Amino acid sequence: MDDIPSPARLRKSTSQAEKALAFFLRFLDQPKQVGSIVPSSAFLERRLVRVGAVAQARTVVELGPGTGGTTQALLKALPREGRLLAIEIDHRLVELVRSNIRDPRLIAHRGSAEQISAALAQYALPAPDVVISGIPFSTMPRQVGKKILREIRSVLAPGGRFVAYQLRDRVAVLGRDFFGDPESDIELLNVPPIRVWCWRKPG
Repeated sequence: MDDIPSPARLRKSTSQAEKALAFFLRFLDQPKQVGSIVPSSAFLERRLVRVGAVAQARTVVELGPGTGGTTQALLKALPREGRLLAIEIDHRLVELVRSNIRDPRLIAHRGSAEQISAALAQYALPAPDVVISGIPFSTMPRQVGKKILREIRSVLAPGGRFVAYQLRDRVAVLGRDFFGDPESDIELLNVPPIRVWCWRKPG
């Protein structure tokens, strides 16, 4: 006889399906702001946590939390005294993150990645140890991408890491002017497979 899923498992499956649907609908509505048609896989989330050294961070900035799957993975690894500032430009996704994740370490902020320093100042947060970005650099104007990268370099703590996961290499091309050559790898266990780049700020 097949195992009968527990109510908790059923709720979790329903929640994941709802998040995936919400993510897909936002992609259809704002394809230039939402970087993929589906949320990140658990394999990608674990890779981002590892590459970003989130377990050793005190302040983390996430650009483009989407429905909050990666946000939850970051919070799971983040130290108890850490803070996570999740910056999302889409107001519906911000509200989704706020309603689904109850964690005092999380600040879900509606705003632009071009204004990270202002958001950090608004919440009296120190320079981040890591910035993790899923926003699609390939669909934004080059000057906007450069402005965001300049902002990231400016706010990162010395020795801090910038981690970007993208389908295309625009962020790597632009990032070399601000951070030099990145380390990179590909996460095959994601739909679709996705490239992960990492830079470290000298310090």
